[in-house]
Amino acid sequence: MRSPATLTRAIHPDVGEAPWPDHEYVRGWGVFGLPFDSGHVLALRVFPQSSFGPYRTVWHRDPAGRWSIHADAPRVEHACPRYYGPACAHVGASRIGLEWTGPRTLRVRMDEPTLVWTLTTARSSLLAVLNPLSAALPVSSWRPRALVRTRELLAQGLGMGRLQMSGVMPSGHAGLLMPQRMYFVRTSSAVLDGVDLGSPTRLGDCPEIGGVPLPARGVLAIGQALWPIRDRDEFDNARRDVRATPGRSTP
Repeated sequence: MRSPATLTRAIHPDVGEAPWPDHEYVRGWGVFGLPFDSGHVLALRVFPQSSFGPYRTVWHRDPAGRWSIHADAPRVEHACPRYYGPACAHVGASRIGLEWTGPRTLRVRMDEPTLVWTLTTARSSLLAVLNPLSAALPVSSWRPRALVRTRELLAQGLGMGRLQMSGVMPSGHAGLLMPQRMYFVRTSSAVLDGVDLGSPTRLGDCPEIGGVPLPARGVLAIGQALWPIRDRDEFDNARRDVRATPGRSTP
């Protein structure tokens, strides 16, 4: 069975096209969400492929509930803040480094604010069965609402809380999140601007960003997401802007 490190390294950078007409998309992987017992929450998005080119973001929620998104991208406004920025107290650019130090162990480093974050995913016999089945399903299986709801109920049964794979983002975009493989986070440590965030925990309720729920327990996911294009002229202009902007990094 291929490891998370092997699978994520196989996703090559590209400014591509969404699998459905008239949609914008991202494809890649990340930590869907990871709550800590200190009240902090971290998330990671690594999208080598998207309508606007490769980018990485780190999300942080402090114990007071304030969200920040830090983006390593050609244009910050065309990364995750495009969809979640209105729910954030801060959005900014940062350098984000990634290193798989083992088949299931990832180290994340960020320069501003400073972050050193390490996590290891668990081996799960249940997910070892579910992941290949999920990955083999065609993209068209995400169109029927009944099949999306079945996936949401399955995630709830796995202890992730009441997730919503489809819904309206803080920006107003109607999004569809399509995880194809998932791995529980077994251990993690993180120091953000000199503050130890504590130990991973499972929450009773899902943490939310702008009304969009993230998992109640730590999960690393591989997959993609789609949003119907709201304004064709704005979308086309954004793509031209990204292509004309020198890249900050190549995930």
